Amino acid sequence: MAGTAALILSTREKLERARAAAAKLAQLSTAQKNHLLLGIANIIEHHSVQILHVNQQDLQQSNLDGAMRDRLLLNEQRISEMAHAVRELAALPDPVNELLEEWTRPNGLQIRKVRVPFGVVGIVYESRPNVTVDAATLCLKTGNAVALRGGKEAAITNQLLSELMAGVPGVPEGSIALLDSSSRDSVQELIRARGLVDVVIPRGGPGLITHVMENALVPVIETGAGNCHIFVDESADLEMAARIILNAKTQRPSVCNSAEKIGVHARIAEQFVPEIVRQLSQAAVEVRGDVQTCRLAPHVTPATENDWGEEYLRLCVAIRILPTLDAAIEHINRYSTKHSEAIITADENNANRFLREVDSAAVYWNASTRFTDGAEFGFGAEMGISTQKLHCRGPFALKELTSTKYQIIGTGQTRA
Repeated sequence: MAGTAALILSTREKLERARAAAAKLAQLSTAQKNHLLLGIANIIEHHSVQILHVNQQDLQQSNLDGAMRDRLLLNEQRISEMAHAVRELAALPDPVNELLEEWTRPNGLQIRKVRVPFGVVGIVYESRPNVTVDAATLCLKTGNAVALRGGKEAAITNQLLSELMAGVPGVPEGSIALLDSSSRDSVQELIRARGLVDVVIPRGGPGLITHVMENALVPVIETGAGNCHIFVDESADLEMAARIILNAKTQRPSVCNSAEKIGVHARIAEQFVPEIVRQLSQAAVEVRGDVQTCRLAPHVTPATENDWGEEYLRLCVAIRILPTLDAAIEHINRYSTKHSEAIITADENNANRFLREVDSAAVYWNASTRFTDGAEFGFGAEMGISTQKLHCRGPFALKELTSTKYQIIGTGQTRA
């Protein structure tokens, strides 16, 4: 395996190798990159038994439970899904060298704006080994080298996955760099490596993201936590609302686009709250609520102020009864992490106000927040969900992993 020698390299040496590899990756044709991606998909499937074995070692050593254990866990289906996602990525259009604009100036200069790779992309993430594959393959497709700094809980799984991918014939040496996860020193070196790393993307909990944002010298694309809301308006189809809430909360509660807070219009609260609490409780969801919610559904746990801003990432949800749409929008904009919010309503005017005025990356009308995902948006595998406003916002994948440059063609022009 190609990773053996890399184990003895320092973080800086790995980043220097990645910088050199980035120049080679940028020259690969679309056909060459797609061929490498298909090779990665095949090798992941071929080594599935070995991947499952080392993942069990990580699970046994981690002592994680709940949502974090679920994020670390790989099974046959998840490995198959990883390989499938890589094949889908190979089938997507290549954004590199895409012509965005072209024009001719009065002096005859021809100017065109094209997409180009970033160069070296650093990823800091927690116990999700699928991110190792997603990040590496997205970067390969866009001609970027990648420096991966995963969580120590997934160290053995990440090591094997990175070695398998780097070992595919034709992958430039050093283009998939896995950094040491046993110490925080590697994070500091990565996020401060100006001149070697072009952009850093943190994926994980609020603590990790805040640390990277506050300490990085390298530009950062922030992927935020998901304190996601669903507001059930007074005109909502209540059966639809219940179906959407249950999907958004229980389909996979450990991910950032699951619903964490439910707002209910006061005019329908007496009818809707007891029923949705009953259905959530039957689905093993812990329900917390404000004073009015507790009055309507006595078995609900009283919510504290901290509940409204917390991302649970587990089978837990908090309900607040709100007097108006204005109050709902104000509440969401105050407590949301700017990820994904939804309104369930039959009132088009209310829906359009919600879509305009809620300040989040993805805002839904009559649909589950679980759709905030690169694949669901048609982008293929994603690098994350950006909750910032510069460079990209929402699910970001291939196009967002590129920068631009101007190419200017002249015939001898000089400036007067």
